Amino acid sequence: MSQVQSVLDKTRQFIRAEVLALDDEFDGDIHAAGGEEARRRLQAGARAEGLLSPHGPVEYGGLGMDMSDRAPVFEEAGYSLFGPVALNINAPDEGNVHLLDRVASDEQRERYLKPLVQGEWRSAFAMTEPAPGAGSDPAALATRAARVDGGWLINGHKHFITGADGADFFIIMARTSGEPGGAGGASMFLAPAGREGIELTRHIGTMDLSMLGGHCELLLNDVFVPDEDVLGEIDQGFRAAQVRLGPARMTHVMRWTGAARRAHEVAVRYAASRRAFGTRLADLGMAQQLIADNEIDLAATRALLREACAELDAGGRASKSTSIAKTFAAEALNRVVDRAVQLCGGLGVSRDLPVAKIARELRPFRIYDGPSEVHRWSIAKRAVRELGEAEPR
Repeated sequence: MSQVQSVLDKTRQFIRAEVLALDDEFDGDIHAAGGEEARRRLQAGARAEGLLSPHGPVEYGGLGMDMSDRAPVFEEAGYSLFGPVALNINAPDEGNVHLLDRVASDEQRERYLKPLVQGEWRSAFAMTEPAPGAGSDPAALATRAARVDGGWLINGHKHFITGADGADFFIIMARTSGEPGGAGGASMFLAPAGREGIELTRHIGTMDLSMLGGHCELLLNDVFVPDEDVLGEIDQGFRAAQVRLGPARMTHVMRWTGAARRAHEVAVRYAASRRAFGTRLADLGMAQQLIADNEIDLAATRALLREACAELDAGGRASKSTSIAKTFAAEALNRVVDRAVQLCGGLGVSRDLPVAKIARELRPFRIYDGPSEVHRWSIAKRAVRELGEAEPR
């Protein structure tokens, strides 16, 4: 049996035996389920099964899986809304592991990456800002880092920083040259959460409840970062961030495919047992169309995901393929869950089934990691650039 199949089988068993019941008891609300204490308990179970950090480097206790190998494992973990937390593959920690593994210095790897992979620490990626700052357009970055003796002073205002409450350190994106709207001039900085000048002002109330540490607003007031905690090269932060963004989009797809699949399976079982109009709901043509369309959307999502992951594993940037896969998946998986709600009728919008909470948690995926509209704009621009001026054939 291959390593991937073994990990996949053990993940499936672990999620069903140790995670789903807690998820359902607290309706997917990780803070109501115990927050940080629940994370540590779930990760202890995953660690005991040899499942913690399948994406992490082997030298720090991870399993070292590449993008293609981790796809089915992440999907199986995503079958529960708490599964990614349990396996230490939840956002933003998973993406930050990938970034640090590729960009961090040896000292930074030991100080920040090692405890992150081992589940001792959590992290947050602080880029997004209130308007007119960085959001879907990172070039609008307004947070500033100014050179001082021995390091940098950072000032800015961040919001929608996932996982910020309880994070042990932040990766902060700040402008070191140029003006908002410029293509370059950004740099990344590592800062312990307790560093003077970092103020968590509030949790921003959002519809989703399964992200540990919430989505928070931060004020950065003369935050000092020494030179040794600059992540990557000065003024090259946007380029380095691409190392994180493409893979992180795909791991979101993996996890949410698992959640959508659960909603679909629940709905199909319900339709096969519910009788209406003298027959099973599953024997009615309109219900069959909903079921079939779900199967098609799930299969197409996995196919696009495989293509993007293969390109990433081969060393490509995969900008086009990850944009296509992310855009399609964010919309297709929402369709899958919406159809599942419809198939289950009144129960589909109740807490008696897990379908409603999955619909609630999945909807924001069409916005974060790039709204569908921004990805379509990028995909179209690339097509025009590649094909628009080509000689007709």
